[in-house]
Amino acid sequence: MSEESTPAFPSRLPTVGTTIFTVMSALAAETGAVNLGQGFPDFEPDPALPALVTSAMRQGHHQYPPMPGIAPLREALAAKVERLYGRRYDAAAEITITAGATQAILTAVLCCVGPGDEVIVLEPCYDSYAPAIQLAGGRVVRVPLQPLTFRPDLDRIAAAIGPRTRLLMINSPHNPSATVWTRAEMAGLAELLAPTSVLLLSDEVYEHMVYDGRPHVSASSLPALAARAFVVSSFGKTYHVTGWKVGHVAAPAPLTAEFRKVHQFNVFTVNTPMQHALARHLADPAPYLELPAFYQRKRDRFAAGLAATRLRPLRTEGSYFQLVDYSAVNDLGEADFCQWLTREIGVAAIPVSAFYEGGFEQRLARLCFAKRDETLQDALERLRRI
Repeated sequence: MSEESTPAFPSRLPTVGTTIFTVMSALAAETGAVNLGQGFPDFEPDPALPALVTSAMRQGHHQYPPMPGIAPLREALAAKVERLYGRRYDAAAEITITAGATQAILTAVLCCVGPGDEVIVLEPCYDSYAPAIQLAGGRVVRVPLQPLTFRPDLDRIAAAIGPRTRLLMINSPHNPSATVWTRAEMAGLAELLAPTSVLLLSDEVYEHMVYDGRPHVSASSLPALAARAFVVSSFGKTYHVTGWKVGHVAAPAPLTAEFRKVHQFNVFTVNTPMQHALARHLADPAPYLELPAFYQRKRDRFAAGLAATRLRPLRTEGSYFQLVDYSAVNDLGEADFCQWLTREIGVAAIPVSAFYEGGFEQRLARLCFAKRDETLQDALERLRRI
């Protein structure tokens, strides 16, 4: 080997490349397309929130906070969860502030999954789930949600549970399908898991984006699930600050103790002034309680506009995503359709097949409506040209 050669080594993630979100966002920037692909708002947060960050920095909050997060933020979260979902977590021993939900998910998996353990994921699912399991040495067991309706199939989940099953990962409101688990479905899951030692990771980052009066049924709200669950959520999604990368995990004390063993070595702790600002902002529940109405207006406006196009919108129960069926447009595969839509029509979307191993095709694309009204109108005018 020459002095300039880089030593070769086996990849820990040999099948993983650049994420579809990065690819489509780069293509949108290259072509000048309206980016409805990657899930981030293009509008500003409540002005009070960055002002609170500035205030925290002026007060000298520049050094490391405690490893699990500052006490006022964890206490505010404990009070919020109790108020919304009826379970009181111990702020000192059961709530941890994380560097976004993706880090929370990776840490939860690493702390409880070992080589040879099996983890059930429900497809389509967010693209970080499988790599997290693989990095832990676990085996991914994929159970499909019901095609086109994306409802959970509890019988198939039960059939997938075996002696090596360590963890089940669920997501509601769901990305990419925008479905929301019902209380009956969550209760059925609790009954299914009751005789097992399977742990649960409940990805609830869109918890405040639920529509038409339906509730978000958190795993925290069912004692039988809460007792075995890491419940993950995101300040970035709730407060329109995805770039801040601040999330949180609630879990029973024994699970949290294991979670924090890993957390302290893969991130240690999280941005100090942001934590102080979020703690103060949480004192007012209005911003998150008003979020369903705020996004429902955008959902309805966008869906009404899509009715004038050749794309057929599926029902959006939660999250800020809209699936569309493009069968009436052409017979391209989903990835090719999204490339075509971006280059030729000027609107970037995400193929739903990217959320499946092997790319299951349903002629569906995911669009994000967490955008300014002007952005959505621009996108709709372009989509009408199809």
